Amino acid sequence: MPVVRVYVPVGRAGLEELATAGALAAGPGTPRTAFAVTSGLERAAPGLDVEDLEYAAFSDAVEAAGGLRSGRSDRRVVAAADADATWVSPRDGAPLSKVVLTAPVPLSRVASFHVDDVVTGDVDEEADELLWYDVTELDDVRSFFG
Repeated sequence: MPVVRVYVPVGRAGLEELATAGALAAGPGTPRTAFAVTSGLERAAPGLDVEDLEYAAFSDAVEAAGGLRSGRSDRRVVAAADADATWVSPRDGAPLSKVVLTAPVPLSRVASFHVDDVVTGDVDEEADELLWYDVTELDDVRSFFG
């Protein structure tokens, strides 16, 4: 089955959900926004290679993660996961990388977490300023939220 790399903005609640339930809930009653390389994104940037397209989707996820912060001291967190293609439903509109997950994403499908190095309160910081954490470091990432 084809796999799609998705970038899922998660805050404190999403990290707790992964730790306790072992998955990020998603589906008809619990839509979850994520970001991925979509056909719309590919059409809009015909000269970009796969890595550049994935970075564009990741950057959109980082921007969305800023909206999940419950306080200025919260860090932005993005989970990178490999979802079955059937779990991903592209959406029209902006940003072009926006998708909706239609099935839960188990922790076993999460590859990594990307987290702000320090908290400045400025949500306009670049996506490449985030640190990379392996999925096995979930508890370390959770500790950033106190």
